[in-house]
Amino acid sequence: MVETLHLSSTSNPFPKPNFQSKHSSIIPPLSRPRNLNFPPTTTTKTSIISPLPIPPRTSTQPHQPLPQNPNSSEFQEKLLFLDSLGLDFFSLVTTYPPIVSASISAIKSTISFLYTVGLTPQDLRRALSMCPDIITSPDVVGVLTFLLRDVGVEGRQLRQVIRRRPRLLACSVEQRLRPTLYFLQGTIGIPDLRGHTQLLSCSVESKFVPRIEYIQKLGFSYNDTISMFRRFPSLFCYGIEENLEPKFNYFMVEMGRDLKELKEFPQYFSFSLENRIKPRHRHCVEKGVCLSLPVMLRLNNERFRERLEVCCSSTMPVRTSPLWCINYDDHVL
Repeated sequence: MVETLHLSSTSNPFPKPNFQSKHSSIIPPLSRPRNLNFPPTTTTKTSIISPLPIPPRTSTQPHQPLPQNPNSSEFQEKLLFLDSLGLDFFSLVTTYPPIVSASISAIKSTISFLYTVGLTPQDLRRALSMCPDIITSPDVVGVLTFLLRDVGVEGRQLRQVIRRRPRLLACSVEQRLRPTLYFLQGTIGIPDLRGHTQLLSCSVESKFVPRIEYIQKLGFSYNDTISMFRRFPSLFCYGIEENLEPKFNYFMVEMGRDLKELKEFPQYFSFSLENRIKPRHRHCVEKGVCLSLPVMLRLNNERFRERLEVCCSSTMPVRTSPLWCINYDDHVL
């Protein structure tokens, strides 16, 4: 008789084996851990955390140094040489990047030549800090030759000329120095420029012409303007907005002076507006004295006060009198 098995979702046809048999006392339970000591195997172990160090290769050839950049030694020599002059190489690079590609031999040659004309290490340090272009100037010899022959500077004056205007050494003789010399001598009429060599490095188009045009706009004729610059060549050095304009406005509005005084004394623009012109003018107004521009501005403080006291205790000539402007320089200065 065939026996029929009835399966149900709630009954398990395959009951769990019962390990609690009569041999359970002999076989230990599987849940109890056992310490098994296995002998080390000879298979290679791989670790992803810390790989084993690879021993260095042994070579029978002698050790050879790595090839270096051939320009690195020259760069180091350049850095040390400039440091010996008291110059910071990296500061020079910031203000004048072409120094990086400059040849060390050319730099040493330029510095050695400047020593021969009387410059001291302090002079060179100051000059190169103000104008690093000198280091790569292609024609330092030509510039000094131009100053000696064309301008008429004496050899013993070269050091003073360079100290006053180091940029001269970085200028081109044919493109800057000689054209400026011809303009100052021919157009302005300054025969001797040995005392104004700093002007030679300036551009005629961008510096001289705008100042001439500004002075003309103030009401001076062309001839009077040229005469003012001939009398006082340093007038080219003053800025228009920062210097000439505010001083001229004070001269006309506050002082109420005549343009003729500026024509005769353009050095007025060389004095400080806040420290000399305004205080001296206020003192004159308080004392009721009208002094000429040279007397009012050139005298030191002590002599200026003395001059005021003399004028207050005596009768001052009126402006229309010839005595007001004749011989004041010879008597007072």
